[in-house]
Amino acid sequence: MADARLPQGWTLQQIRDVSGDREAAALDPDRSAKWVSFAGAHEMLRPEIVLGFHSLCLVKPVDDDDWYMGSLYDDGSIDCWAAYDDLYEALRGL
Repeated sequence: MADARLPQGWTLQQIRDVSGDREAAALDPDRSAKWVSFAGAHEMLRPEIVLGFHSLCLVKPVDDDDWYMGSLYDDGSIDCWAAYDDLYEALRGL
């Protein structure tokens, strides 16, 4: 199982400060994540970094510079439904 990672240049405290979530955590990226479009189509993502915020999360895929916001389910899987090109804006969007 892979280790949880933080985005380069960010500390967990900075992530908590910007998001407003004092319990934000870096999660193990070894999980199922998919991008779900409003048309019902979906695309599997390969998470490199996953940040958890209770039932929400942000996912940075391996081959993409965008950050995807989604729902974090009890089984650890993620359905993403919004994308941001900047981590700061994604954190503010929570």
